[in-house]
Amino acid sequence: MFETRPDRDAEVVLVGRSNVGKSTLMREITGHNVDTGGSPGVTKKPNHYDWTSEDFVVSDLPGFGFMAGVPEDVRERIKTDVVRYVEANAEKIIVGVLVVDGKAAIDIIDRHSGPDEIPHDVELFGFFQELDVPVVVAVNKMDKVDDRDERLDALAERLGLYPPWQQFDDILAPISAKRGSIGPLNEAVRHHLHEAGRDDLFKFF
Repeated sequence: MFETRPDRDAEVVLVGRSNVGKSTLMREITGHNVDTGGSPGVTKKPNHYDWTSEDFVVSDLPGFGFMAGVPEDVRERIKTDVVRYVEANAEKIIVGVLVVDGKAAIDIIDRHSGPDEIPHDVELFGFFQELDVPVVVAVNKMDKVDDRDERLDALAERLGLYPPWQQFDDILAPISAKRGSIGPLNEAVRHHLHEAGRDDLFKFF
């Protein structure tokens, strides 16, 4: 999984479950067509997009979690690869973007929460924090959500952030990638680029 990474010192990574719209978001950010599959789990290896003149790369990592027709050991291996990739490149990752489905995220998190289980999304969010990598949660498909504020408050709570969600606009970014509506994500990413002293990368967001 690691061999494909271009030799760049600055990186923004997109991670998340299968079918949450990571590849569509990647296309919005880069203006470049990447394979988007109608079925979950189409992206099996990272998609990297780098700009030749800049020491910078955006990477869309494979989706993890349930994928129809994909054996559990393969799903686990993909998740492990994603975690290892983030860990191995943590010093170069300026921002981790965790993409979730605004309509389904709460139900999925609740379904996988228990005494012996931490939902993948919550686990990854904490993992970025442990590595001191700024994380932005891109809450995608918000055009399908009616109870917007309630949904975002509930998500904030499950990530250990105290509602109202609006006070975390550098962390929670409600978007609709398919509609090209990703302004809140760009703002949040820029906040972290600025903190890292990389205002030169604003033009990409």
